[in-house]
Amino acid sequence: MNGGPGNPTGIDLYYEDLAAQSKAAGYHLNPDSGFVKALVEGLFLNQERYGYPSCPCRLASGRKEDDLDIICPCDYRDADLGEYGSCFCALYVTQAVLQGNARLASIPERRPPEGSRTHGEAPVREMARPSLPAWRCRVCGYLCAREEPPATCPICKAAKERFERFL
Repeated sequence: MNGGPGNPTGIDLYYEDLAAQSKAAGYHLNPDSGFVKALVEGLFLNQERYGYPSCPCRLASGRKEDDLDIICPCDYRDADLGEYGSCFCALYVTQAVLQGNARLASIPERRPPEGSRTHGEAPVREMARPSLPAWRCRVCGYLCAREEPPATCPICKAAKERFERFL
C-alpha cells in the first residue's frame, strides 16, 4: 500500500474513521499515533482475513460467532477503561491517561479460556444481584454496570455528573 499526504492507504482511512467514531462516541484513542496505527493495521488485516475486525492483541478463531466478544471495540473495553485506564491492547484510553494524569499498566486478560466460552451466545448471568453497581445517564437513559459511571456518556456525551446510580 502506497500512502502519503495525497494518497492515503486503507489503513490510514481506517485510522481516520476509527478516530472519528471514537471521538463521536466519547472515547479516546491512545495518544501515540504510531502505536495506534500499528493496532489499526492489525484490525485492518483481521478485517481482510476474517471479515471482521477482531482485536489484534488476541488470537481469533476465524469463526465470527466464536469471536463476537473480541470484535473491536471488544466486550471488555469499558470494564478495562474503568479499572485500568485503557483497554487490553491500549487502543482506547481514559481522559486521565490522555492528559498524562495516569499511566498505562499491564491489564489481565478478561476473556474466558477457549474451553469455557459459550460459542455464539452471550453467557447467561445470574440476575439476582449484579456484582457491580449500575449507572443510568439521566439525559439519554444509557445503562452501564461498573464501579463508577463513565467520564462521558458514550451515547449523548453527557458528563459523569449526569449519571445516577440505577440499582
